[in-house]
Amino acid sequence: MKVFRGLPNAESRAPCALTIGNFDGVHRGHQALLAHVRKAATELHLDAAVMTFEPHPREFFAHQASQPLNLPTRVANLRDKLQSLSQAGIDRVIVEHFNASFAAMSPQDFIEKVLVQGLHVKWLMVGEDFCFGAKRAGNIETLIAAGKKYGFQVETLPTVMNDGTRVSSSAVRTALAAGDFAHAQALLGHPYSISGHVVHGKKLGRTIGFPTLNLRVSHKLPAVSGIFVVQVHGLAEQALPAVASIGIRPTVDDSGRVLLESYLLDFAGDCYGKLIRVEFLQKLRDEEKFVDLPTLIAAIARDVDNARAYFRQQHSAAISATDRI
Repeated sequence: MKVFRGLPNAESRAPCALTIGNFDGVHRGHQALLAHVRKAATELHLDAAVMTFEPHPREFFAHQASQPLNLPTRVANLRDKLQSLSQAGIDRVIVEHFNASFAAMSPQDFIEKVLVQGLHVKWLMVGEDFCFGAKRAGNIETLIAAGKKYGFQVETLPTVMNDGTRVSSSAVRTALAAGDFAHAQALLGHPYSISGHVVHGKKLGRTIGFPTLNLRVSHKLPAVSGIFVVQVHGLAEQALPAVASIGIRPTVDDSGRVLLESYLLDFAGDCYGKLIRVEFLQKLRDEEKFVDLPTLIAAIARDVDNARAYFRQQHSAAISATDRI
């Protein structure tokens, strides 16, 4: 899969079947959309392409309006989004920088400069409520009329439902904020996780008996925040049990930087630079600012005990299920 920051250069503008969206989390609704794009691209001998945006348009407009309460949380980092798009069989991803210039583009300019000249679109699928261009002035009817003029086909995908609930990134965010990982998995089609390369931190954890694997979180408002029971993939054949914190670590850091730290319960080794995936299983508590380091250490010890109890319970339940077979 090829990834472009902005529109591809002239040599890379092969005709394509395209869809457009934020694709935060690449949930089951997104997956249905991407499957249609892949199928159409194969049948029409086109590249399967996705246009997505960084930052999220809602994030841009919230900053523009100085309305921090309207900032959306983020389900997935760009790495995980691109990985999901690749797994869906997409050939090309255009990561468009959403800025004032792009936001001010008229629907007609978007059609001519982006879809027709920039991407050579021959087939386009979007959701039924898709709007585009300055002040969201463009809609499906606008696209259908443009398709007849410029020679591309437009199709829409009805809303995907799950047990009466509309599958959407907002629904995923709500489930994750509530710590309802079972519902989030039903919407996503897979367990919720965050991946990244292990980076060096301040190494405070090793001085207090709890060394952690650190992953940078590029956005300041992840969809999950707090202390969690997790399992870490990528270091051994089996997922490793762990307890993780994702947040700004207010007791030991005043920078406001968001970090995902995972303490492996029964593993030791040099993990720096390795690509891991942290799968979230259960929320233990919210992030807190403790009065001093000893109080923080005591809280971490309780988190570790609770995580071990969780895994013991899961192990016992698995054995009981086996005995009933």
